[in-house]
Amino acid sequence: MYRVWNFVTNYSLLLICGALIALVWANIDAHSYHQVVEYPLAFNNWVGVDAGYWLKKYGADYGVTEVSTLKVLSFHYLVNDVLMAFFFAIAAKEVWEAVVLRDGALRGRKAATPLFATVGGMVGPISVYLGLAYFLGSETYDAVVRGWAIPTATDIAFSYLVGRLVFGAGHPAVRFLLLLAIADDAAGLIILAIFYPSGELAPEWLLLSVGAAVAIYVLFNRLPQRLDRGKQDRPNSTWVRKKLSFWPYLIAGALSWYGFQESGIHPALGLLPIVLTIPHADRSFGIFAEAEQHLTDLLNHIEHILKHPVEIVLFFFGLLNAGVEFSSIGSPTWLVLAGLLIGKPFGVLLFGWFAAHPMRLGLPQDMRTVDLFVVGCVSAIGFTVSLFIASVAFDSSTMLGDIPVQDAAKMGALFSFAAAILSVIAGKVTRVQKQNG
Repeated sequence: MYRVWNFVTNYSLLLICGALIALVWANIDAHSYHQVVEYPLAFNNWVGVDAGYWLKKYGADYGVTEVSTLKVLSFHYLVNDVLMAFFFAIAAKEVWEAVVLRDGALRGRKAATPLFATVGGMVGPISVYLGLAYFLGSETYDAVVRGWAIPTATDIAFSYLVGRLVFGAGHPAVRFLLLLAIADDAAGLIILAIFYPSGELAPEWLLLSVGAAVAIYVLFNRLPQRLDRGKQDRPNSTWVRKKLSFWPYLIAGALSWYGFQESGIHPALGLLPIVLTIPHADRSFGIFAEAEQHLTDLLNHIEHILKHPVEIVLFFFGLLNAGVEFSSIGSPTWLVLAGLLIGKPFGVLLFGWFAAHPMRLGLPQDMRTVDLFVVGCVSAIGFTVSLFIASVAFDSSTMLGDIPVQDAAKMGALFSFAAAILSVIAGKVTRVQKQNG
């Protein structure tokens, strides 16, 4: 339990602190809050939001009437588009290891039913969200349709913690939940890349990202390994590992990030191609395994270096994105919540049941079919990624009546912590037998 709590402390509590400060601040003095959020840190021609857009939308608030540069690096852009790339890199690292390493969580028959349940955990929320929006009328549907992916997300840290509280550390449903959450992270990254571009698409810029990834993989990964063939002490790989460390990958990451920014794909995903090129361990022990913190491969070494900086990044992410006025609560809030609290549990149950029984893929030993519903309730805690998707799905000026759609949807992501209470109740009703150990 210590390892799990340590992970949650590192990656989520500061995020919650930032979110709570933002909520209080925005409801006391919304104007000063938003002035800080969009504060222009630098005017330049390389990194940031379009200068014309920023000037029209925010310039008057800072007394800026003319901009001579092409870009404006705002506080919000720095956190959401630049620094959050390191958070998504860590998420991608866990997904990548689960897919390619020996004993990886998403390899083999053991992952089949959780993968089907993951699909259900996305189809269910989307169906509920869009179905209810359609029922509320065309005005509501047209205003909220871009937010269909918000209720598909699962906050891996808090869901895993709640899962252990409901099922006990030794219950097979906890591992099932972890597999589902990792697969959900992978799907979330794909959704962000495909469905939520940050601007007009210019796919030719992705050649810069691909080129940087290929070059760094060949020169600093494959080439040293090739030169070390037949040499037990691996002198070339050791020299690269000790002398150059992560620096070549950081440079390649900067190039890849810039390629994503210019291509129109959300730049927070810009480090993903580089993650795939970094030397990694031979086998996976799992995201919460004690052995993870003792691995010395470069990929895990980089993750350990990023741990504390990412904690700070998540604090500012919460601070700059969760500042929603309570008066913004409206239809989008309830649609996101319905997608998470209704769509997730029933989607996971139905698709998991279909995979386990009609398809005969089975469930882990000692896990009941009804446990799938409880797993779905636990995975309905969206929070971090739901909040991020809400911030990119809607422009801050999109309105539904007098309610800002983005703010209302963000409130739904914040309220998704209600899934923890729902999970405890579902566990009691379905008579989950806790298995500690």
